[in-house]
Amino acid sequence: MNRCPITYDWCGEEKYSLAGLKKLAPSLVALHDFPYDRQEQLREAMARASKMSIQGVQPKLSVKLNRSKSIFEVVDQGGEFILKPQNDLYPELPENEDLTMRLAKTVGIEVPMHAMIYAKDGSRSYIIKRFDRAAKKQKIAIEDFAQLSEQTRETKYRSSMEKVAGVIEKYCSFPLIEKQKLFRLTLFNFLCGNEDMHLKNFSLISRVGKIELSPAYDLLNTTIALPNSTEEIALTLNGKKSKLTKTILIDYFAKERLGLTDIVIDKTLDGVKNKKGSWLELIQISFLSEEMKTKYTELLESRWSRIF
Repeated sequence: MNRCPITYDWCGEEKYSLAGLKKLAPSLVALHDFPYDRQEQLREAMARASKMSIQGVQPKLSVKLNRSKSIFEVVDQGGEFILKPQNDLYPELPENEDLTMRLAKTVGIEVPMHAMIYAKDGSRSYIIKRFDRAAKKQKIAIEDFAQLSEQTRETKYRSSMEKVAGVIEKYCSFPLIEKQKLFRLTLFNFLCGNEDMHLKNFSLISRVGKIELSPAYDLLNTTIALPNSTEEIALTLNGKKSKLTKTILIDYFAKERLGLTDIVIDKTLDGVKNKKGSWLELIQISFLSEEMKTKYTELLESRWSRIF
């Protein structure tokens, strides 16, 4: 019996559940395999890199769902989703990112629609819906924190979480609300081993006349993906990138730097703490290999003990 890579529900002998297909498009009742194998996806991503508006270390393709043909197609313009194929250097990144984004959603972190789809060789690719596009292909104003901090792709690690908070204070319509979100996201990244949350992975979005943190993206457990990982955070916090403590994350960052009240901090901590069981269940039914499931669980248990 199969699990649907869109919903994680059982779907019998089918590759996708009907509920999963409906998440992609209400009219969809089937989905053909993505017509590129993993190596072809990587080659296409390299060939089209200069044409994409979203770039990064991971190879990416811009894709659009052809609803009438029930298939995802690669496009240079008008893409609805960003697709990330399997990576030869770092195993199981699509499965890792899809799982980590699901964990984030359980604790109230806003994430775009995302899933995995099968390619013609049976490999799974990760897709995430673009949130910088509105109806009728209208663009939504988004700027990442590298741009807002006058940094570049090459200098995206030359900052600190304190400066990230400063960007929120300077530009957001309601800074205190966004700083609550920032604390939750920072706590989540620490617990889930995401040590690559650099300036370009934070963005502000303008919606309904309000400037706020964008939906979260590029969340994955980099600690288990990278060999010999030594850092715990991409941008320094209290001058540190490793050996973070409960005191640094909560007393210093949340309370002193962000100015959050004890009530807000406790509510955030409880909201995460109460989801541990759900997290462990999601890890076990995820599409990670058994080895990676064990690594993810062990990392989570280790980090959890340092906070709760």
